[in-house]
Amino acid sequence: MTTSTGLPVMQETTYDVGGTQIFVAEAGDGPPVLLLHGGGPGASGVSNYTRNIVELAKEYRVIVPDLPGYGRSTKGVDRADPFGHLAGRIRGLLDRLALDRAHLVGNSYGGACALRLALDTPDRVDRMVLMGPGGVGTTRALPTRGLNSLLGYYSGDGPSRLKLEKFIRHHLVFNAAGVPESVIDERYRASIDPEVVAAPPLRRPAGPGALRALWRTDFTRDPRLRRLPVPTLVLWGAEDRVNRPSGARLLADRMPDCDLYLVANTGHWVQFERAGLFNRLCADFLAGRR
Repeated sequence: MTTSTGLPVMQETTYDVGGTQIFVAEAGDGPPVLLLHGGGPGASGVSNYTRNIVELAKEYRVIVPDLPGYGRSTKGVDRADPFGHLAGRIRGLLDRLALDRAHLVGNSYGGACALRLALDTPDRVDRMVLMGPGGVGTTRALPTRGLNSLLGYYSGDGPSRLKLEKFIRHHLVFNAAGVPESVIDERYRASIDPEVVAAPPLRRPAGPGALRALWRTDFTRDPRLRRLPVPTLVLWGAEDRVNRPSGARLLADRMPDCDLYLVANTGHWVQFERAGLFNRLCADFLAGRR
């Protein structure tokens, strides 16, 4: 059975994970797969994977959390170690779900969460799919204009629908016309939640520990990456304006079991812009059909 939006009927539960409330939507049966969303303004799990859940749920138990700081989950993230904070909460969610291991699929911020979880506890991850993950080469070049747009959303004159639309259409995707107005409206409403405005989850490192925080968020500086045993598929839009496509090669050159697919005419949102291709590649890779 599906809803009027075309999504399957999903079970919705909120779990207490170390004092953090994490909202989770689930659909399907089979091997567990966590879909971890990106960190743009107004992001949430189901909205980020709206074009993927139906197909993946045909073969997998699809688990879609709102990351801490987003959606219906508790707001606020540890700015001193944001990726570690997210990874710890998602690992705690696996415990609450009584899952020893699971596949991880992560886009952008969610990709950084997945990669950090795998580095810290590789025994908890079966296979991993990363789409333009954050934290790759961040200390090796200045931020892109797209990343600056994302990080600046809550600063200056504050959030606005126009500012969000410019970020999405100019930086997030390759084909601006492919994003419906309804997507922007939904994300804008979520982005101005007073709790989020008071504590934006994705901000530039600041204060005395800023340099250390920046350094620890660059996975290419982590020696564990070269011995990470988790089979990984990296999908990166060739026209990604948020996280540079060169990051794909940085990962492939360092990870011992990493397949790389550079997606033509695609921006930062591979799972949305190239949903059919993504769904096939993701399902096949997680099943070992590669």
